[in-house]
Amino acid sequence: MSEELKNKITESGIITINLEKYLPSENVEIFDIKDYLFMGLILKEKEFRQQLKEIDLEKYKNKIIAVTCSADAIIPMWAYMLISSVLLPISVSVMMGTTEEVKNKILIENINKIDFHTYIDQRIVVKGCGENPIPEEAYLLITNKLMPIAKSIMFGEPCSTVPIFKKSNK
Repeated sequence: MSEELKNKITESGIITINLEKYLPSENVEIFDIKDYLFMGLILKEKEFRQQLKEIDLEKYKNKIIAVTCSADAIIPMWAYMLISSVLLPISVSVMMGTTEEVKNKILIENINKIDFHTYIDQRIVVKGCGENPIPEEAYLLITNKLMPIAKSIMFGEPCSTVPIFKKSNK
């Protein structure tokens, strides 16, 4: 007599949200202003403009550009505008920050774009383990978005969860 195996997790109706899915799919390329400073400290306008004209744009083509300055230098505001005007036409986007900061900004933007209507009155598990690190801010944001609408929120994997929130039946 053969008994049919049942997947109790699938039958439970629990919906898993994997935050890794919302990380940017494009490569992030760093643009360090330090590399364009005189003596690593001073931005000279004429030389800076010339250096920007001579940049190998192929390196930045179809990528997200993370603009940063790893030197302790004062950078005039117009320099950021000039960098963007050069890089934006060939890139996906130009953002301020380190590679990780830019990836985190995009993750937060992507979470804010989720259509949360599909999660109304649902049991949700926010996946906890993955290959890519997810910043704490993302877990706060997804919880804030789900609490008003979800029946329950858990953290982990459907087979092993930590309860976070359960809507009371008042």
